[in-house]
Amino acid sequence: MLLLSLTDFHPGFAMLELLPADLSPAISVMLIALALFTSIITAAVGIGGGVLLLAVMAMVMPATAIIPVHGIVQLGSNLNRALLTLRHINLRVIASFVPGVIIGAWLASWLLVDLPLALVQLCIAAFIMLLVWGPAIPKLTTGRVGTLIAAGVTTFISMFVGATGPLVAAFIKQQQAGERFSTVATFAAAMSLQHASKAVVYGVAGFVFHDWLGLMLLMVAAGAIGTWIGIKLLGRLSNQHFGWIFNGLLTLLALRLVWQALV
Repeated sequence: MLLLSLTDFHPGFAMLELLPADLSPAISVMLIALALFTSIITAAVGIGGGVLLLAVMAMVMPATAIIPVHGIVQLGSNLNRALLTLRHINLRVIASFVPGVIIGAWLASWLLVDLPLALVQLCIAAFIMLLVWGPAIPKLTTGRVGTLIAAGVTTFISMFVGATGPLVAAFIKQQQAGERFSTVATFAAAMSLQHASKAVVYGVAGFVFHDWLGLMLLMVAAGAIGTWIGIKLLGRLSNQHFGWIFNGLLTLLALRLVWQALV
């Protein structure tokens, strides 16, 4: 008797065979749905989705795969969001961000040290609270040199903890004076650069992305749909309402980092 595989009935099932063996199909489907939901959140209010996705992935995935897989999925999500808001990207900020990303990724690839996670979390939380609720940072700090330094530091840290998005978002929000489309678009472009560098560093370090290819592609596709929905919702928010929601989410994320560091 001839046994047929799913791919003999429909080519679309070929993607299912690429799902990682380390995860059950139910977990993979849950992560794909979560990629859709978190992309809606990030596109609509500018922040939060990537951290939520990382938190769930940390509970269900092998430790060695969390940051590189999350980086690829977030690269797809942020790149889609940047393309959909292309005309709103502040290119001067991105031009200063690029060399910082390169320097930070280069240092991380050479040092590859185990940073004290609790200390990193507390520092990120403190900077977020300062940027959100403290006085406006000097123009010099948000200029070219300040942006380059911020890009380098956050890129370096993201290689080890994977979740510096809230800090980058708070920094860019001050630069863009709270204008919602410019904030979301420039943040998406900046994070695309960071996640791309992460893929390069982990690829060179030997991570086998092919083992997770099916899951990553499906999560990126789901994220693209979520991004489109979120951008539509963003258009319905005023700058004032966007600022309230954005600051509120950043504060909650900072408090979550403090909680994680202390427990």
